[in-house]
Amino acid sequence: MKKLLLITCITLIISCSDEPATNEYTPLTDLTERELAGGETTIFSSTSFAFENPAANLTGLNLDLHLAGDAEFENTFVTAGSPINPGLGPRFNNTNCVACHPRDGRAAFPTNVNAVSGLLYRISLGNDPATGPIAVPNYGTQAQNQSVIGFVPEMDYKVTWQEHNEVLADGTVVTLRKPTFSYENPYMPIPSGIKISARIAPPVFGLGLLEAIPENDILALADENDVDGDGISGKANYVINPETGAKELGRFGWKANTSNLRIQSAAAYHEDMGITNEIFSKDIPKDGFADDPEITPEVLNQVTVYCQTLAVPAARNITDEKVQRGATIFNQINCASCHTPKQQTQTASISALANQTIWPYTDMLLHDMGDGLADNRGDFLANGKEWKTRPLWGIGLTQVVNGHTNFLHDGRARNITEAILWHDGEAKQSKEAFKQLTKKDRDELLAFINSL
Repeated sequence: MKKLLLITCITLIISCSDEPATNEYTPLTDLTERELAGGETTIFSSTSFAFENPAANLTGLNLDLHLAGDAEFENTFVTAGSPINPGLGPRFNNTNCVACHPRDGRAAFPTNVNAVSGLLYRISLGNDPATGPIAVPNYGTQAQNQSVIGFVPEMDYKVTWQEHNEVLADGTVVTLRKPTFSYENPYMPIPSGIKISARIAPPVFGLGLLEAIPENDILALADENDVDGDGISGKANYVINPETGAKELGRFGWKANTSNLRIQSAAAYHEDMGITNEIFSKDIPKDGFADDPEITPEVLNQVTVYCQTLAVPAARNITDEKVQRGATIFNQINCASCHTPKQQTQTASISALANQTIWPYTDMLLHDMGDGLADNRGDFLANGKEWKTRPLWGIGLTQVVNGHTNFLHDGRARNITEAILWHDGEAKQSKEAFKQLTKKDRDELLAFINSL
């Protein structure tokens, strides 16, 4: 169906006509349960610190690990040989975790694509569904556009924009911008046929809850061959765990190409910052120092626990009639077909995350989002048009926390309306239904999404 942060709307829905829809929607009068978006982990905050809190029910050793991980998440790395936080590079994209995930939230699209930011390029020469993307010789599967002294970046990033208009049924014109990503100044020749997929760093709160959703519950929502004929064919991604070699359900990343948060954290250290660890243990290229791995297993564990135990902010304004009506519209135009509102966790390595009823608004599955959002780069079972459904919890606090409203996998959407209008493929009918709404109904739908 769809994916990417923001709201999605998919499949069949109310029929579209040439006139704006005038349907009367019966409000969902009781959204009380949805207020606790993260179950007992929920924090009641709508400030600029809303994404940075430990889970409300976290205690003891895990709280200590969370706080230690918080400090590590903010540590800035420098070149190897320094007595404090050494090991950066030799090539990298950023110097610490929080620089990509500001205030544990969503990065903005950078004004300068070659400054350190939350933007990076995934690259490959193809994809093997069993083993994943095929690395580019001398480059790997991520292009680093920064380097330490004595080295040069792998490439400079380049982006050009093309605009087109979407016209809503009431005559409102919305201008969408589509980026085309390329490169220049490669440090070594690049083979023809390279696939480039730009990615913006997403929020990191609530991830431990998503990790604790039972695999069978996720698979129960999949309908890869659209057996029920509703136009929605969500499918699971299965990926290789580089630590064990096992094939596992993909849960994290824009294409669900990582199975757990330990691997996600270790890969971010290695690919984003050039920091070796017990899972990804070798500098490429060598930096000349015999200091690998450059962070200890203890640090990797602390950062993993930190990402697992960040609190989810509570939903807001749940008694507002506009929000209640918007929730009904969200359901009626089938946004909830992929942005599944409710999930249940079961067992978890951290007891605070177990047996929680949560409201993340994601099915954790891959959906075809159409040609407009396609990166044409496969990633294990994900093809070039498929993206994982982004959770919507906390989306309405993006402006407050991060000072922008850039959404989708590459940050092209400048607000939620633009994000919706980029939905296509499995989400096309929901997008068209959105375009047919009256301004009043659109405002109510947006009020609901911004309450999450």
